[in-house]
Amino acid sequence: EVQFVESGGGLVQPGGSLRLSCVASGFHFSLYYMRWYRQAPGKERELVAGISTGGERTVYGDSVRGRFVISRDNTRSMIFLQMNDLRPEDTALYYCMPAPPRGAWGQGTQVTVSP
Repeated sequence: EVQFVESGGGLVQPGGSLRLSCVASGFHFSLYYMRWYRQAPGKERELVAGISTGGERTVYGDSVRGRFVISRDNTRSMIFLQMNDLRPEDTALYYCMPAPPRGAWGQGTQVTVSP
């Protein structure tokens, strides 16, 4: 069974940092491009960042480029999202998912940026 477990979210003040983790299972992780997505209340799910199978190529959404860094550890079937200089508009539920998609979305991890 394909599963994703996201963690690392929390409440942080503007300008702060968080590091999100996602553990994947049930598929051959190292063969898949991986992505972080987020969804804020009342908004569509948004692509945040993506990383190639070996980690050599990364892409970022315009709103997070220069502040967030995606990475992966294929030995542990994990991806990470280092989020710096957080802003209130980064508040959302964050999810991971491979490309092409596999299985169901995980429960996500909540990030709240507030004074």
